[in-house]
Amino acid sequence: MRQADPARPRLHLVDATYELFRAYFAQPSRKAPDGREVGAVRGLLSTLMVLTRDATHLACATDHVVTSFRNDLYAGYKTGDGLPEELTSQFALAEDAMRALGLVVWPMIEFEADDAIAAAAARFSEDAGQVLIASVDKDLAQCVDGTRIVMLDRKNDNTLLDEDGVTRKFGVKPASIPDFLALVGDSADGYPGLPGWGEKSASSVLSVFGSIERIPREASAWGIKVRGADKLAATLAARADDARLFKQLATLRTDVPLTEGFDDLAYRGARPELRALCDALGLPDLVKRVTRWAP
Repeated sequence: MRQADPARPRLHLVDATYELFRAYFAQPSRKAPDGREVGAVRGLLSTLMVLTRDATHLACATDHVVTSFRNDLYAGYKTGDGLPEELTSQFALAEDAMRALGLVVWPMIEFEADDAIAAAAARFSEDAGQVLIASVDKDLAQCVDGTRIVMLDRKNDNTLLDEDGVTRKFGVKPASIPDFLALVGDSADGYPGLPGWGEKSASSVLSVFGSIERIPREASAWGIKVRGADKLAATLAARADDARLFKQLATLRTDVPLTEGFDDLAYRGARPELRALCDALGLPDLVKRVTRWAP
């Protein structure tokens, strides 16, 4: 379990897709002079400007398209179907706005934003004294490592979730999060888990065995009391292929090709083009909030 090093810079990794969605549903509509909806972009920039005031190193990942390689693995995996057009139309604009703010942006097509964040956390955790993953997505809890890699809940007073916090919240260690989700499912991502398996039963069994592959087929070999254990064991045995598939869907990829080095993620300030962008979007008030401009 690695510990944070306060003597070294902290790296913030932002799930910008989540932040854009949050801004869209929380902020009022806002129209640009040309009639485009820009309320979500305005909300995204506002929250990122707060983060840039103190951040030393910062990068954002986006779902440039909603689909990924996981849709090829499982037909029921989440897509962009049903998303409001006024939201999806702001995806590309949000990426442009973040770059103008001076941020490194990783737009994902084959992978997902969470994969980029997982890859960056793994790659840069030796360079940073602490990696803070700005997201509440439970998938990302698998990245947490001691107090060196933690989750930052910006919606809840910037609460930090370290490895002990993950264990308290989910009942399993971070490494077992994909197994936990494989059993209980993830409605946000579109896979159901296994019938009968709930959070309590999954955490009880995984706290002992760690992964679905190590769970004995016979409940009598579990050595713990779990309600409906025989039925749960039978379900897992009968649907082992589904469990492994769901675990694959829940497991974040750390092999995403990121071209930047750690120094490239240092935040140096907003770029001059931010002024023109904000003027074009009818958001001149945002420029006044910028506290650091790139040299």
